[in-house]
Amino acid sequence: MKRYFAFAAIALSATLLAHEEPKGKPITLTAEVVDTGCYFSHDAPEAGHAACARMCAQNGIPLALVDDKGALYMVIASEHKNPNTKLMPFIEKKVKISGTLVEKGGMHGIVIKTVEAAQ
Repeated sequence: MKRYFAFAAIALSATLLAHEEPKGKPITLTAEVVDTGCYFSHDAPEAGHAACARMCAQNGIPLALVDDKGALYMVIASEHKNPNTKLMPFIEKKVKISGTLVEKGGMHGIVIKTVEAAQ
């Protein structure tokens, strides 16, 4: 019986860790990194808002990307890591992102492969 439970625990752990990347299409995108709390609560972030956005992101408020057409892209967690981590140095700045675009329920999501400051 103990062997059965040990095997079940190992199988469950392997299932949870074998998380597949979402299926989508490759994309390269230039966008601004925004704090979703303020993005949805206010018309636009005010000048000097980066410190507030950084604090919000550190406390778990998701960061997202807004392109020049106003489309919002939620960042999808990959490898079971915090999706804000890659964007923290770029809060309220323009970035060039490459990754995988996933669209579902009328929303845009992106799994980030690379991020760099936009030219």
